[in-house]
Amino acid sequence: MNLLPQEKFEALGLSLPPAPMPLGIYKPYLIEGKYLYLSGHGPVRNDKSLIIGRIGEEMNIEEGKLAAKQVGLTMLSTIITNLGSLNKVKRVIKVLGMVNCSSDFLQHPYVINGCSELFAEVWGQENGIGVRSAVGMGSLPDNIPVEVEAIFELE
Repeated sequence: MNLLPQEKFEALGLSLPPAPMPLGIYKPYLIEGKYLYLSGHGPVRNDKSLIIGRIGEEMNIEEGKLAAKQVGLTMLSTIITNLGSLNKVKRVIKVLGMVNCSSDFLQHPYVINGCSELFAEVWGQENGIGVRSAVGMGSLPDNIPVEVEAIFELE
């Protein structure tokens, strides 16, 4: 039985945080033709607070990976809030993951796997895994541990 992306997400039993509102001058999402562009998202908790901390200092690698998964959930919330359903998305095209970390931290891809693994669960191995970059940053807004932006292809 092939479940649709929205059904796959619901079967995971995960809860979505509220979709964040822009705190600057930008759009959280933009549709151009058959592509959905999501601006950089941070790890928003269900109570609207942010996960805070630098990986390699206040946070360890596993906490960073969980923060990246929370970013993925925040992105899914933006999609559902603005498009109505995850079924409107055909596939993940590109993910850019930014990791706020100490200068000696070298496992950025492992952290961003938290987001990528979630997308693979929702859209499947073929459509849920796109091209990706995972990079370290000296800082991120509000000292969040992870920020992710992505491009999706629409149905």
